[in-house]
Amino acid sequence: MRGGGAQSSPQRGRWPKAGGGTCPGPASSPSVVPTGRHLPRWGEDLVVAQTRLWLGTPYRHQASTLGAGCDCLGLVRGVWRGLYGDEPEAPPPYRPDWAEIGVGEPLLEAFGRWLVALPLSQARPGDVLVFRMAPGAAAKHCAIKAAPDRIIHAYWGRACVESALGRWWRERCVAAFRFPSPKHLSASCRPASFEARSGARTSG
Repeated sequence: MRGGGAQSSPQRGRWPKAGGGTCPGPASSPSVVPTGRHLPRWGEDLVVAQTRLWLGTPYRHQASTLGAGCDCLGLVRGVWRGLYGDEPEAPPPYRPDWAEIGVGEPLLEAFGRWLVALPLSQARPGDVLVFRMAPGAAAKHCAIKAAPDRIIHAYWGRACVESALGRWWRERCVAAFRFPSPKHLSASCRPASFEARSGARTSG
């Protein structure tokens, strides 16, 4: 449940310093995500199916490896890779502290660069929810909505689990984002793998 903290302002081209916990684990790395045959077509069902692949993955701070370890941000990163390929930003190290104050809103800013922001009232299964875990602290915990009243997230001290989206979580939810349809990803927001496939020049 804990999220990591940022020690400086976010920079373009980098993931937010968010998510996390105190359990040591391997550095973030690409995961091997099954694609194609057993997954539904693009849409919320596909996002939820990709997310459910991660259930049971142990909690590991800063990790994003299917079956081996992930934190809350690592889960979102892994689902992104399952949907699109390469990640658009390289994650820097971040602190295992979701109650850190005075660091801005790096998670919200980074999600705003790559995902589609939407009103909380319009969030549906497959969307990313962001939570502010303490008054005055940055919003640093994230989850993916699995059903109208369920979320999947990497929970500190446990694993990637599915939980009820009850009153406690709803009171702390401050933002919602949607994974964009691949055809709607702008050239400036496409991961390197998209550019490589098309033969276009990749940005640094």
